Amino acid sequence: MAQLAPSPSSLVVATFARSERRWRGIARTAFPFIVAALAWELTARSGVFPPRLFPTLEDVALTFVRLSGSGILPHHVLDTLIRLAAGFGLAAVCGIAIGFAMGRSRLAEDVFLPLISIGAPIPGLAYAPLFLLWFGLGSTSAVLLVAFVSAFPVVFNTWTGAKAVKEIWLRSAQAMGANDRRLLRHVVLPGTLPYVLTGLRLGLAQAWRILVGVEMLAAVPWGLGWMIFGAREFLNTDVMLAGIAVIGVIGIALEKLVFERLERLTVVRWGMMA
Repeated sequence: MAQLAPSPSSLVVATFARSERRWRGIARTAFPFIVAALAWELTARSGVFPPRLFPTLEDVALTFVRLSGSGILPHHVLDTLIRLAAGFGLAAVCGIAIGFAMGRSRLAEDVFLPLISIGAPIPGLAYAPLFLLWFGLGSTSAVLLVAFVSAFPVVFNTWTGAKAVKEIWLRSAQAMGANDRRLLRHVVLPGTLPYVLTGLRLGLAQAWRILVGVEMLAAVPWGLGWMIFGAREFLNTDVMLAGIAVIGVIGIALEKLVFERLERLTVVRWGMMA
């Protein structure tokens, strides 16, 4: 029998349903931000805090536009992103390599696990004076400190993922004739990837926290951390909030454009995550 073509009315209904689901998703995402913005605005206009210390959202938005138009804010953002990319990229490469080695080699686990278990709980800023003494003021010490601190969650999660690969998967692949290279590529790495992505997410959060703090301590001339701490000296709360908002927006953009897309192309596509 010939397949009947869908009627125009059914196409309209399907399009409307998709549009409705999309708008509901946007509304669910925006709702917490709307509530937080209303609460902030009511507090700012209530007079509980001085306007200098608790500016309205309008003042923050005007400051953001002014700093962006003058080129100051883009310069700060660019310098911070360069340090973040360099430090976090180094942490991702080294952290995945060490974590994977720990998960697949008992010798590597015995060597690295005690050192990482001792170093990970120490706050990142506690390492800052040492890195500043060793590598001097400037971007080099900031990048290396970001890499060192943000590597810990990457190592831990990669190690956990490598050890979590089920033995039955390995034996099944070997029974079907997979050699060590195919075993690594088609079984071990895909099984480890969900844990690696979680470690990268946690490492990126660590990188942001330590970078914003160390940019002031390292006496770098530009950067969002330097801008926020410098604004504090002159009670420019609107500048501080504009910088904090930019950090949040960049974090959301990295999550949506990098991590979620990478998940869809890998673990979701492979059926390992819903």
